[in-house]
Amino acid sequence: MNKYEGKLGILVGGGPAPGINGVISAATIEARTQGLEVTGIYDGFRWLVKGDVSHIIPLEIRNVSRIHFTGGSILRTSRENPTKSEKNLEMVVNTLKKLQIKYLIAIGGDDTAFAASQICKKANGEIRIAHVPKTIDNDLPLPGYMPTFGFETARHVGVSLVHNLMEDSRTTNRWYLVVAMGRKAGHLALGIGKSAGVTNIIIGEEFVPLERKITIKEVCDILEGSILRRRSMGIEHGVAVVAEGIAERLDVEELKDIEGVRIDYDDYGHIRLSEIDLGKILKYELERRFAQRGEKFRVVESNIGYELRSAPPIPFDCEYVRDLGFSAVKFLLSDDPQWRALNGAMVCVEKGKMLPIPFDELLDPNTGKMNVRLVDINTDSYAVAREYMIRLEREDFEYPDQLERLAAIAKMTPEEFKKRFGYLVGINT
Repeated sequence: MNKYEGKLGILVGGGPAPGINGVISAATIEARTQGLEVTGIYDGFRWLVKGDVSHIIPLEIRNVSRIHFTGGSILRTSRENPTKSEKNLEMVVNTLKKLQIKYLIAIGGDDTAFAASQICKKANGEIRIAHVPKTIDNDLPLPGYMPTFGFETARHVGVSLVHNLMEDSRTTNRWYLVVAMGRKAGHLALGIGKSAGVTNIIIGEEFVPLERKITIKEVCDILEGSILRRRSMGIEHGVAVVAEGIAERLDVEELKDIEGVRIDYDDYGHIRLSEIDLGKILKYELERRFAQRGEKFRVVESNIGYELRSAPPIPFDCEYVRDLGFSAVKFLLSDDPQWRALNGAMVCVEKGKMLPIPFDELLDPNTGKMNVRLVDINTDSYAVAREYMIRLEREDFEYPDQLERLAAIAKMTPEEFKKRFGYLVGINT
């Protein structure tokens, strides 16, 4: 006999991430064990905002008991934004009520978390919501600096791909430029690059203050400096990893002037980074610079992201999402007054224990949007990554012999080289 009224609904928003099916599996098994009916909702909020109740599927233990090994999402996903209007929010709540959904698990990143928080507010206690944080970007502020699920698998697969490119780079004596996914934060680029031991890693967080725009010139100066310094060591090849989120901080007017670049926005108002081929933009600028010196220099660009999002989860994520799926149901059905007082929360695991974080604590008081966890460049961990990168350093400008060597490779005078690149290390000329 079902001791709980209504049903549990499960949906997925945003981009795919390894481990989604494991959350669906764990949540369904625990909910059914507790006697609660489970409804899978296809395509995130896409049909709910239209009042469509037909894109659903009953979930049973026999349907989900082995899906935790698989990538992708059996419920698919979408970036439909139900917060674009009060009408949309009201429609989502009413449609969930039509489906007899009293409990909802929303699996997603920061945008889905924000949508879940607003639906929770609109439902006013009639629907309890648990958000399970998912993103390969690793940019949600989880306690204890726990990763978001899917990140570790994405890093694992990404390192394997970059390792192959590093070997190809060494074999063919050429440079590779890898752009790794990460809209706001550089965790994935840094995680892949540091683990693989690439030549250079460039993330948006190193360009401070964070509110300022980044120029293509700055990024290319860092890359060009890396190439020149590598040459001064007698090495002609290398691999640099760049976070794609840098493109979101480029000046839109600068981007509009670049042939072939199209500026488009998604439902949440973000620039569609897939429409901005950052790798090609940087490649062409670097090749142009070397051509001006009379040198034919070729860079091979590669984008890594879509290959990672629906990969089968590694054991870390398989175990992690089982904890999260179970904890989401535990929170929703809890008799603990502390948790019952919350109509909704993001469910996390810290030190092996469930930790629901109220939605209000996740919102930036200034913007009303979800807080984003950026890479902290002041940590020892980042300092280690930076220590192993090949870049122009201050001593390259302070030792005359090294400065002359680098300038000669760049076909410049030492003064010209210092004027061109000195600002990268804090030298004003």
